Amino acid sequence: MQESHRSPLPRKASADPMAPLRQSIRDKALSLGFGALGFAAAAALPQAQAGLAAFLAAGMHGDMGWMAANAERRADPKTLWPDARSVLVLAANYAPDHDPLGDLQHKTAGTISVYARHRDYHDTLKKRLKALGRWLCDSHGGDCKVFVDTAPVMEKPLAQAAGLGWQGKHTNLVSREFGSWLFLGAVFTTLDLAPDAAGADHCGACQACLDICPTKAFPAPYRLDARRCLSYLTIEYKGHIAREFRAPMGNRIYGCDDCLAACPWNKFAKPASLSDFKARADLARPLLAELASLDAAAFRLRFSGSPIKRIGRDRFVRNVLIAIANSGDAALAPSARALVDDASPLVRAMAAWALRALLPEAKFAALARSRLVCETDAAVCAEWSPF
Repeated sequence: MQESHRSPLPRKASADPMAPLRQSIRDKALSLGFGALGFAAAAALPQAQAGLAAFLAAGMHGDMGWMAANAERRADPKTLWPDARSVLVLAANYAPDHDPLGDLQHKTAGTISVYARHRDYHDTLKKRLKALGRWLCDSHGGDCKVFVDTAPVMEKPLAQAAGLGWQGKHTNLVSREFGSWLFLGAVFTTLDLAPDAAGADHCGACQACLDICPTKAFPAPYRLDARRCLSYLTIEYKGHIAREFRAPMGNRIYGCDDCLAACPWNKFAKPASLSDFKARADLARPLLAELASLDAAAFRLRFSGSPIKRIGRDRFVRNVLIAIANSGDAALAPSARALVDDASPLVRAMAAWALRALLPEAKFAALARSRLVCETDAAVCAEWSPF
């Protein structure tokens, strides 16, 4: 998302304008509900650019072609807007009110990533960033442009450059005040504002985030292979999830918070105060049987205003059926049985997978023989066939 604001006001003159101007901007950001603001120069980030190039060259971005399409623009704010002189990097706290790892123990309920349990953060951040941008131009002159993470901006390296924290070994931003629970946004401006000192790395010898990853998606500290990441697989990936990743999914039906939740710096985080970041009751431990029954219309209604809506019903129910398989609860078998004739091959395939896990062997074999007579999709047939 990109918004542009212009103001005819000249930049205010002062004998020593930098400190009061920066403090004024920071105070305004905090009044709008942001947890922190830092200043960075609108300059290239060579280390981030090199890291992204290596990530893409290794194919670790999987099917996220949009990352490669704008790779040359991501690490240099000037390529997005040549007139930019400074970048205001904003952080909003979305810390949960409990440890989300505990939700993984409720096998017949789905676990949704903390960031998606409330109103879509894009909407919340966009509104506040636009308000800050308008105020900045009206009060201090210059032009500005506002970016949320749908634009080719490398928010995490910029946030580290602006002193908001550091990119941890799980590749996400870590703050000594907020832990790993931060949304990021940016305001580019033509104003020339002194940058803050870059954030220093405080991970030390800790690798809790790497050790807890259920699919071993980190080939090395500070390196993520998205193709193995459950957040990528359950949200971004549009195909059939490989068998090696299904059991590690457990009951994670949208995203994965394990590496974030394991970060020791979270002990300093306080639960989010913005009402938009309070978890919706219907997204906290939703029952798998209920979610499996959603058709397209019911799915859209259930997840209205939520980022979950963007992946569509078929991928979501695919994830739910894998969680049903992992539940070990035979009482959920009818929920899977009801979907063997679904219009989506993604859903039919995982219905078969769930029934294989929950039905007695002989009963599954008899059902499989009857299904293979009428099934025409090769991937679905593979789930019914012996292996």
